[in-house]
Amino acid sequence: MPYGREVLLHGEKRNAVLDLPEIHRYGIESYGDAEYVSIYGLRPEQWYARGIRLLGRTAVECTRDALGSAIAQDVAAIAPDSPRTMVVDPFAGSGNTLYWLLRKLPGAQGLGFELDSGVCDLTRKNLEILALPIEVLNLDYMAGFPEVRAARDDLIVVFIAPPWGHALDPVCGLDLRGTEPPVTQIVDFLRNNFAQCRLLCAIQTYESMEPVSLTELCARFEWSVLRIYNLNAPGQNHGVVLGTSGWRPTRD
Repeated sequence: MPYGREVLLHGEKRNAVLDLPEIHRYGIESYGDAEYVSIYGLRPEQWYARGIRLLGRTAVECTRDALGSAIAQDVAAIAPDSPRTMVVDPFAGSGNTLYWLLRKLPGAQGLGFELDSGVCDLTRKNLEILALPIEVLNLDYMAGFPEVRAARDDLIVVFIAPPWGHALDPVCGLDLRGTEPPVTQIVDFLRNNFAQCRLLCAIQTYESMEPVSLTELCARFEWSVLRIYNLNAPGQNHGVVLGTSGWRPTRD
C-alpha cells in the first residue's frame, strides 16, 4: 500500500507518532525525497535524533522548511515598518511556519492556536526541546484571537492554512471554499475583528486551484498577489496568496 497522503492524513496513521523510517518513506513515495519533511531548519534524521516527533497528519499538513522559508521571505519583503508586529497562526500544527516567519520578521511576537489536543501537546514538547519562543494555545481560532491585543498602528500577520481535508481534488485542484473551515470565513472574521489594524494575510495555496474560490478570496483584500513556489515536481507545488486589509504595500 502506498505510504502517502491518504494513509497518513485519513487512514490508520493519522494520529500515530511516526518513526524515522516512516517519515523517510512518506517523503520518498510522495515526493521522491527522503528529507522532504524537514522542519525547524533540521533534516528528518536531525530533528528525530533530538527527540522531535510528528503525528501522521502533521507530517502531511506541516509547512516544511523550503516552503516555510519561501513564504516568510515574501511576507517580510512587503511587511511595513511597525511599532509592533504580531504573527499569528490559527492552525499552528507543527508551528514550523511560525518558526520561519519569526526568523524573517525580527522582533515580532508569535502566537499559534491548535484545536487538536494531541497535535498541540506534541508541538509544545517539540518547541520546548528546541527552546523556541513560540506559544501555542489549545484553542479554536475564534476563541483564541481575543488573546491578540492589537493597537491601531500594529501590523497583524496571519498565516492561514486550515486543514484541507478533501478540498484538494486531484483533477480540479484546491477549492478554498472546501477547507475546514473555509478560508473566506476566516478572512472575514479577521477583517471584522482587526479593522483598526494593518492586516497581512498569507494563505497557503496549491499550484492547481478552483478559480472561483481564488477570485472570491482576493476580492476581500485591498491588495493581493498569488505566488507559486517551484519546489516539487510539476503539478505538486504549493503557493501563497498574500493579501492586505487597511493598507497597501509600498514595495513588492
